[in-house]
Amino acid sequence: MANPDRARRPEALAQSPPQTWAAVRGLLTDIDDTLTRDGAIEPSALDALHRLRAAGVPVIAITGRPMGWSKPFARDWPIDAIVAENGAVALFRDGTGLCVEYAQDAPTRSQNARRLAAAAARVLREVPGATLAGDSAGRVTDIAIDHGEFAQLTSAQIEQVVVVMRSLGMHASVSSIHINGWYGEHDKLSGARWIVKRLLRRDLDAEAAQWVYVGDSTNDQSMFAHFPLSVGVANLLRFAAELTVWPAYLTQGERGAGFAEVADTLLGVRA
Repeated sequence: MANPDRARRPEALAQSPPQTWAAVRGLLTDIDDTLTRDGAIEPSALDALHRLRAAGVPVIAITGRPMGWSKPFARDWPIDAIVAENGAVALFRDGTGLCVEYAQDAPTRSQNARRLAAAAARVLREVPGATLAGDSAGRVTDIAIDHGEFAQLTSAQIEQVVVVMRSLGMHASVSSIHINGWYGEHDKLSGARWIVKRLLRRDLDAEAAQWVYVGDSTNDQSMFAHFPLSVGVANLLRFAAELTVWPAYLTQGERGAGFAEVADTLLGVRA
């Protein structure tokens, strides 16, 4: 359930009461511009992930990035899983190697693939300057238009892409770098629920107050609303004019440095 207080600006993470962190069971995090800079994980974020793993804190990344892009990171980073394509694909390791599971069955994915191709063609035709994201070859369940990674779109162009996607019955979400469009009812929150149940046998809604979510952009707002211990890294302020839902707390540092602050806060109460 959304917290009505989330319309207000967040407090500084350093001011959060230590007791609120004592019962945390796990951490959910966005990837782009939360753990990474220019597509590469920042050393401070990677170190924080290692420290969280050593302390036994489950960490699951929830991203709009594609399945193909996510594979090496799900295999190599010290995390429990990546949920990619805004809740559609889960990647995690087991005793046999890397597992990939989908929220949609194969016939649905096949049917949607044709619709996605047609939708991409229409966006590119109707929105001057629109280009597919550079990671599009790895996508299975959505399309992505680049607005801030290798190409630059204005706010008006971004809105135009969103309008076209929604006119086609798609869900549309704007991250710090891409505009994602997909068919289906999955999203970041449903993907988080699914993988926490799948891997940890836990009910995420029942434990919402005991999980942390860390993000950086407008497409994290549903997660900010759902989790009382939600945190924005400082570069979230770039989207201040567009946010209607804020996290509870804001870090001092941007990107990986901000994520490391969250890890420090959480691990500090376990010392």
